[in-house]
Amino acid sequence: MSSLNNKKAIQGCKPDKKPLEIYMFIDPLCPECWALEPILKKLQIQYGQYFRIKNVLSGKLTSLNLSNKKKQENIATQWEKTASRSGMSCDGNLWYENPIDSPYLASIAIKAAELQGRHAGIRFFRKLQETLFLGKQDVSNLEVLTGIASNSKLDLKEFQSDIHSESAAKALQCDLRITAEMDVEEIPTLVFFNENIEDEGIKVTGMYSYEVYVQILEEMLSSIPEPQPLPPLEHFLEYYQMVATKEISVVYDMSMLQVEKNMKKWILQKKVEKVSVKHGTFWRYLSS
Repeated sequence: MSSLNNKKAIQGCKPDKKPLEIYMFIDPLCPECWALEPILKKLQIQYGQYFRIKNVLSGKLTSLNLSNKKKQENIATQWEKTASRSGMSCDGNLWYENPIDSPYLASIAIKAAELQGRHAGIRFFRKLQETLFLGKQDVSNLEVLTGIASNSKLDLKEFQSDIHSESAAKALQCDLRITAEMDVEEIPTLVFFNENIEDEGIKVTGMYSYEVYVQILEEMLSSIPEPQPLPPLEHFLEYYQMVATKEISVVYDMSMLQVEKNMKKWILQKKVEKVSVKHGTFWRYLSS
């Protein structure tokens, strides 16, 4: 965790105004970014009125040639370790069954989705993660990416045009420039800024507990933020459509066993269906 006074590096790529801005440096193949999802969900639900998150693609994995078998084996091992530690499943068998040579197109696709709006970009990135980590599909394949865009309710014609556009390429270059200027060496990295351009930001590399991020919000706001009440669990599932047992557990302070018991009742009521994956369980909301 470190201070950062380089706000000018990110001007011109700002989200809408809220008291705080959080720049989250990510990569589509990063299992730790996926593992951070439960904490981010809880933070956004309880304190989202105080900040906006802007995803910045770091290009750390995008620039690698991943066709080397040893590299693929190393990534597979890292995925398995992250899944076992975090409770957010990512199946390392992908790298033996359907390896990805170059994730560059996945990064461009994320920027193309963002051209349809911030929320469209967020939806697309989540669906891409599900397709990659749970579905073991090659997200450098244009057909797979088009399917993700369709599942994310994007305008398909627009997406197919934008993925080959100069606008998406420029947006990715903007992200890579920000990453370099802010000396981001690891992912995920979160950088917190307040409204005062003269104040230093706080750079947080890696994953910490939920309480640490709340403390940083307090420090940046110079006051104790008021948490919003959690929504009913069914509303949470309806909004996100597919969530892990781990995500429900973190957001609602429930044990994994409690979550499983609740969800079993909801299976009988046909509210959810169980999605069994290599590490743990996900739940898909069934629209009534």
